[in-house]
Amino acid sequence: MVEIRWHGRGGQGAKTAALLLADAVISSGKYVQAFPEYGPERRGAPVRSFNRIDKTEIRQHSPVVEPDVVVVLDATLIESAKVTEGLKKDGVLLVNTAETPGELRKSHDIKTGKVYTVDASTIALDTMGLDIPNTPMLGALARVTEILDYEEMLKDLEKKLSKKFRGRPEIVEGNLRSVKRAYEEVKQE
Repeated sequence: MVEIRWHGRGGQGAKTAALLLADAVISSGKYVQAFPEYGPERRGAPVRSFNRIDKTEIRQHSPVVEPDVVVVLDATLIESAKVTEGLKKDGVLLVNTAETPGELRKSHDIKTGKVYTVDASTIALDTMGLDIPNTPMLGALARVTEILDYEEMLKDLEKKLSKKFRGRPEIVEGNLRSVKRAYEEVKQE
């Protein structure tokens, strides 16, 4: 089983990203869970969402406390939200930042996991005109993990977004461009 914990701020799309990932995983024939952690969320407040992915039915129904992957939509949460807490020793930390993985590891004294970075906010602004980094982070996540096939994810994402934004193809195209660009621009240690 692969467990993912998403960290973001209200309005950045952490919950939506977990749900979009889940839809793509289901389309690939795997079992998946996607759920947010609710509290007094409001725009800008720290939020967490979770995914579990497996080839067999998932019977566990609790928050993810020892994730294989941590995705951070807002780098300012690294310290305050303790995003690396519980991250497996060989886990993946994927952060939305302009810093390189080495700079990030040094500036935040990150001692565990494999660190990857992508400037998802700039990508989102360039491709969609809004700083909503969730879909670019999906592209980066596809690149740094083998959770699902990138091309299949793109097709599923286009299908879901076309339905959600019916009659607004510019939103669909902007999101797809952001996913593709983040897939190409993610930096590895």
